[in-house]
Amino acid sequence: MPELPEVETVCRGLAPVLEGRVLEAVTVRRPDLRFLLPPDFAERLRGRRVERIRRRAKFILMEMAGGPVAILHLGMSGRMRFVAPGEELAPGRHDHLIFGTDHGYRVVFNDARRFGIAAYAEAERLEEHEFLADLGPEPLSNAFSGPVLAAALSGRRTPIKAALLDQRVVAGLGNIYVCEALYRAGLSPRRRAYTVQKGRAERLAAAVRQVLTDAIAAGGTTLRDFARPDGELGYFQHAFRVYGREGQDCPREGCSGAVRRIVQSGRSSFFCPTCQR
Repeated sequence: MPELPEVETVCRGLAPVLEGRVLEAVTVRRPDLRFLLPPDFAERLRGRRVERIRRRAKFILMEMAGGPVAILHLGMSGRMRFVAPGEELAPGRHDHLIFGTDHGYRVVFNDARRFGIAAYAEAERLEEHEFLADLGPEPLSNAFSGPVLAAALSGRRTPIKAALLDQRVVAGLGNIYVCEALYRAGLSPRRRAYTVQKGRAERLAAAVRQVLTDAIAAGGTTLRDFARPDGELGYFQHAFRVYGREGQDCPREGCSGAVRRIVQSGRSSFFCPTCQR
């Protein structure tokens, strides 16, 4: 599933093509993805100028001038791609949404597994929408810090890995980047969340911010389904320190341990039991 850096990369790719452009055509090729689309989804967006493309957690937000905000989620396998002016578009089986602009570009939302989401909200009530209302702070914003993270973890007896995947604690984190951030912070994914306070919380917040920043700079991670809108691939997987490296030596200088894999809540956790405590 695309995580925060991948979604941020998609938003940055979409912005030059969509921002300032009028959506002359919006085509909905099936009535549902993970959920039913609003029946007037295309009607509400058609003819509107896109003012801004931005991200909230793992959601892509398309802000329309004088109108609603389109809310898109890539789900497990969703991707966006460009079709240039004059280039033939023969929609495939999994091309579910097509946004046509006044300068000839088409943006296609393809989702083979149909776990994606397409909805909209009125701009003044965006933060109240059911998909956004309970989200925690953005990890790359000034609203996220060690003390904020410590407060959110206080009293939680779940493993810290599970707590970080809870979107109410911090928005947008997924399995890959939680594994990498915990490694950088020197914290075991099995550690109880409530014990991550003070210095530990500061280290973890800094590690979360840094791993996401590094991943965005690398264009995200390409494992199987993710690709940028221009078709290029992300490269952060080449910088993984623990994720997918089971049995390999720990890359931390001076550590003699090896990376282990365990399963937590049905997901793989990769960590070094020697230097992550």
